[in-house]
Amino acid sequence: MSKSLNDKVALVAGGTRGAGRGIAVQLGAEGATVYVTGRTTASKPSEMNRPETIEETAALVDQAGGKGIAVQVDHLVPEEVRSLVARIEQEQGRLHILVNDIWGATTMEWNKTVWESSLEIGLRTMRLGVDTHAITSHLALPLLIKTSGGLVVEMTDGTNEYNSQNYRVSFFYDLAKAAVNRMAFSLAHELKQYNATAVALSPGWLRSEAMLDAYRVQESNWKDATKISPHFAISESPAFVGRAVAALAKDPNRSRWNGKTVSSGELSKVYGFTDLDGSKPDAWRYMVEVQDPGKPADTTGYR
Repeated sequence: MSKSLNDKVALVAGGTRGAGRGIAVQLGAEGATVYVTGRTTASKPSEMNRPETIEETAALVDQAGGKGIAVQVDHLVPEEVRSLVARIEQEQGRLHILVNDIWGATTMEWNKTVWESSLEIGLRTMRLGVDTHAITSHLALPLLIKTSGGLVVEMTDGTNEYNSQNYRVSFFYDLAKAAVNRMAFSLAHELKQYNATAVALSPGWLRSEAMLDAYRVQESNWKDATKISPHFAISESPAFVGRAVAALAKDPNRSRWNGKTVSSGELSKVYGFTDLDGSKPDAWRYMVEVQDPGKPADTTGYR
């Protein structure tokens, strides 16, 4: 089978687990060479204290049909990111796709005002969720724009439309996600002259490894979690948002999305890709029309 991204080089920054892993694997499924970065390796865990590693993700990229290259990087350390980009340029000579999926926050404070929140935790959230993206873009984009038609994906949580009307978890989390959405808008302006496209992309309710663990289920029996949380029925696998990024990367007319914040469910309607079970979960529309108004869980017409 031909691979439409055979000649493309991607950097998935923050590809250890969750959406980052799903994106790396789906780009690999289209034949891309994917540099997978993160702090957790087989020999050294990060503060997340989770078992997933960048080596595992790279191996999954290989299994999918691409070429996975794992590189340990702390994206808060500019010198480490600078060395990463230099390595990509030396080994590949180009970079076509940059996915900023760095996060790695270990502690979240839910529904606390700014004055009730721990300043240390809040500022750490901002560092991990905003500074990492800015540092990586600053150092990687000079390589990306050397080739016309690049793609930058800023991974976020919630579309602009939803976030502008809803308080998201806490002051610091809300601010971090608003900043990432605005990054895509700003980058779109700066990259347009290089025929490059920047978008912010949000998955829906993601069945990440941590989320599955929290509900004590696996991907194979995830629906059992709806007994605890009925609205989990709208959840999606990391492969779904991964296919969204792959669809954007393959689209010669992706500039139509430049500067926008989109969701995996929205893009599935345009490009036709599905989740692993063949469905097309539209989580953000479901949130507005079913979950937020307090209606009983019912995904009819939403996946």
